[in-house]
Amino acid sequence: MTTQEAEEDSGRRKYEFRKVIEQLQEYEGSGTQLVSIYVPPDKRINEIVQHVTTEHSEAANIKSKQTRTNVQDALSSIKARLQYYDEPPENGMVLFSGAVDSGGGRTDMVTKVLENPPDPIQSFRYHCDSHFLTEPLEHMLADKGLYGLVVLDRREANVGWLKGKRVEPVKSATSLVPGKQRKGGQSAQRFARLRLEAIDNFYQEVAGMANELFVPKRHELDGVLIGGPSPTKEEFVDGDYLHHELQEKVLGKFDVSYTDESGLYDLVDAAEEALADAEIMEDKRLMKEFFSELHGGELATYGFKPTRQNLIMGSVDTLLISEDLRKDVVVFECGECGNTDYELIDQRHDTPEHNCSECGEPVTATTREDAIDHLINIADQRGTGTEFISTDFEKGEQLYNAFGGIAGILRYSTNV
Repeated sequence: MTTQEAEEDSGRRKYEFRKVIEQLQEYEGSGTQLVSIYVPPDKRINEIVQHVTTEHSEAANIKSKQTRTNVQDALSSIKARLQYYDEPPENGMVLFSGAVDSGGGRTDMVTKVLENPPDPIQSFRYHCDSHFLTEPLEHMLADKGLYGLVVLDRREANVGWLKGKRVEPVKSATSLVPGKQRKGGQSAQRFARLRLEAIDNFYQEVAGMANELFVPKRHELDGVLIGGPSPTKEEFVDGDYLHHELQEKVLGKFDVSYTDESGLYDLVDAAEEALADAEIMEDKRLMKEFFSELHGGELATYGFKPTRQNLIMGSVDTLLISEDLRKDVVVFECGECGNTDYELIDQRHDTPEHNCSECGEPVTATTREDAIDHLINIADQRGTGTEFISTDFEKGEQLYNAFGGIAGILRYSTNV
């Protein structure tokens, strides 16, 4: 498997994992009857079975008959699933089971097993509540990469984070450094000395903000980026104002025109080469290519129907899908004229009524499936790569809001 194929597979697995987590979060039980069990890869299956057996016996002491029955049924279901395993998967697994509310005072028994999460399960956890425990899995899906950001000139400074693909401004400061024009009555030497002292004090203040924010995270920090005009950024870095452990993590000094919050975003763009391994840069590169083709070329497509048609033709080189897309494709086949229509709807909505686009006759839906699965299946058959784009930066957000979360970069120009 090539590096690109591995990245595409990772992106798809993350999407599927996130989708299951969102489904689990929607479930609600009456009382503490939804069971979540986190199994690390080094845990013996027979130990888990023994723990479940013990919990099943202790559940007999639950006063509420309904809760007692539901908890024991959930544990029995989990125990039955465990019989299929000789040992946990490579990254461990998580088992969920319980009676969830289905409306009208009724419940449905749900049991799910999530194998090989993105990161290894660190410790065994047994949890009973009215909701399934999904927080540890959500943390695994958080974007990787942590960088400290500092932009400054002699007037102001801003400090923040780059977390995965998301820029987070945190602290700011303005300086008391006087302008270059001295006030009347001051000698040139005295004015220059006071100005240098003010600059030094401001650099120390900025370093204090950065140290306070970054030092506690220094062991998790992948690097520090410094931006601003010359010679300010050079004076700040070369003057050893930062904590010595942060000084060692400075990846570079980058020219940035603005030093307000927007300067932090400019810094990330300016540091593209230094951040070549950061997730945000690949997303930005793809969206930059898409918008370039959209405005000045012929190799861009967007929207469900045009992109799907281009996929079927084999003309899409890279399928771009927003990570936030939650849509289903409903297929309507007309018995009168044989036409097939495809409609994209929100996953939370019921299947709508539909009239055939060719003959106008009312038709009923024949199939309904996840839109992303639908498009990826076509892409796989045509040798098209798929990339999931975050909404944590401007153009990624535009893909979701302005283009429906679906777009593509073409291999060749089409009329679609």
